Amino acid sequence: MDRPRFGTFSIVAYEPGTSTWGVAVESKFPAVGSVVPWAEAGVGAVATQADANVDYGSEGLRRLRAGASASEVVSALTEADPDRDVRQLGIVDARGGAATFTGAKCMDWAGGETGDGFAVQGNILVGKPVVRAMARSFTATPGDLADRLLAALAAGQREGGDRRGQQSAALLLVRAGGGYQGRGDRWVDLRVDDHPSPIEELKRIFQLYDLAMLSREDPASLRPIEGELAAQLQHDLAVLGYYSGRLTGGWDAASRASFARFLHEHNFENKERTDGSVWPSIVGYLRAQAAAETERRTHTAPTVSNALSRGPGAQPTGGGPSSPASRAKKPKSS
Repeated sequence: MDRPRFGTFSIVAYEPGTSTWGVAVESKFPAVGSVVPWAEAGVGAVATQADANVDYGSEGLRRLRAGASASEVVSALTEADPDRDVRQLGIVDARGGAATFTGAKCMDWAGGETGDGFAVQGNILVGKPVVRAMARSFTATPGDLADRLLAALAAGQREGGDRRGQQSAALLLVRAGGGYQGRGDRWVDLRVDDHPSPIEELKRIFQLYDLAMLSREDPASLRPIEGELAAQLQHDLAVLGYYSGRLTGGWDAASRASFARFLHEHNFENKERTDGSVWPSIVGYLRAQAAAETERRTHTAPTVSNALSRGPGAQPTGGGPSSPASRAKKPKSS
């Protein structure tokens, strides 16, 4: 029986300023993130697809680790593979050198493009404009490597992407010490295994991951918690059941304690401040959660007395509030 082939478009890239390597991929195939992306900090990144040979991932990284360039690794892997005509491969090395390969029997449209520090490739696509759009978007998009890789995926999909549709997507970024608690190199490792709009879902998950795990915001964007902003935060915390005081706009001990509990319960310890300021991302997230809670109360029929008047942060009946100071904090991931 023939092995299944899956239409896929991907990008491998290197960001020298932060020494970060990454892969972003989308496919009409379930759990594409379990097959295509491979990367190692200080070594490079690999995308193996079409009739994917996963040995290209491990062996490719081994050769890169030994000092081979991206083009040398692509040549070595494909020349040794009797089934190279049905393979597709993209590699970026430790110095940002990039190479891409498309086998002669990959299903149309299939091809790739390289640029400064990146390679894009795809098969079973609507056409060449998919990879061209990905390359243009990656080059033109501001922000760090995560922003640029996600933008490239979205640009490819806007041009039609996989001609059979969408199903899964993944984003993998590595940097030295970038893993959880500073261990390992997986700075970002996110997957959407089955979804009608996997790229949009991947972007949504990344936004949440960014809030909880990363530290990418510009300190210049911090806002002092005072006046109207303090009153807004008090209001939103009250809607969610974390704050029961008056909406005075004064950021007193009760307000600070309520806000700290909200941050801890949502895994936002890395965004907690002790200087009386707040990140705009947290303000936006809290506002959205309060709006969703208001919508729930408006349109949900109550099944328990007073259920709709209590936000998710409200303490259970008979229970007392826990002290934010007593909760163990997670080490930051940067």
